[in-house]
Amino acid sequence: MCGNPSLPWNREKMLRVWLDSKPFRRTGFDPIQMQSRIRRECRSGGDLLRITLGELARRAGAARWAVHDCDNIMHMPVIKREIPESLFVHVVRDGRDAALSMMRQHGKRQNWWARRHTLFAWALLWAWTVRKGRHDGQQFPNDYIEIHYEDLVRHPEETLRTLGAFLNHDLDHRRIQATGFGRVGSPNTVWMEETNTGTFNPVNRWKTKLSTTEIAALEAVIGDCLKEFDYALLTAERASVRLDPTVRLIGLLYPGFFSLKLFLRSRTLLGRLAKGTRLELAEKKGPGNHDHR
Repeated sequence: MCGNPSLPWNREKMLRVWLDSKPFRRTGFDPIQMQSRIRRECRSGGDLLRITLGELARRAGAARWAVHDCDNIMHMPVIKREIPESLFVHVVRDGRDAALSMMRQHGKRQNWWARRHTLFAWALLWAWTVRKGRHDGQQFPNDYIEIHYEDLVRHPEETLRTLGAFLNHDLDHRRIQATGFGRVGSPNTVWMEETNTGTFNPVNRWKTKLSTTEIAALEAVIGDCLKEFDYALLTAERASVRLDPTVRLIGLLYPGFFSLKLFLRSRTLLGRLAKGTRLELAEKKGPGNHDHR
């Protein structure tokens, strides 16, 4: 979006964009002090993250910072290049539950010809994403770990112990539960009716929310990937499942579509310009006058 920040004019452009963004206002940083520090220390996108997130961690009394964003898995080699000390935790969830929740959260935000088959489109996105994460993570195996979401839910102590050893960080489950805030105490879910009725269970929800026919069709589409990531299938004879022709076409076209979309967003000028919308940019209030509300 702003070019290489090692160049002074690009760094100034990046400063203007960052200081006028909603995320910056949320930090509560003084813009004059931040300008000075970025001009002095920032020569890459990784430097910007170190400066801003490092300062937020310092103010919170934390020794480390972490970024949780599903989009990170699309850019792991770039992140590793920008921040060589990066560690990656890939949390893999059962694709049937993932597709079901994505359909619930985002509805029919698919191409018009696939809207009647949204569940399968989301499932194919899951398969493409987890495979890409595993493929890219294998480029730096000492700094990459996979854990199953289901293990984290069912066996939190053991899973956190494994994760803590990888991160060289004490992840004591009892302490996290006792002092947790935000989403630790209040799950971020699109299934609020389960939370309200005390029936919240994010594991194997697909077994009760999907019909036998839907499960069979879904496993026919992404069954190979489910098995790759050690998820058992309910359908014994997937080859005999009769799929809608549109679903078959989606299965053939979508993996290439996802790769092309990622390329256009990350490697082209149009894609770099489009990323600015996520910063929630606001108009300036006047020279040097930034709204910090």
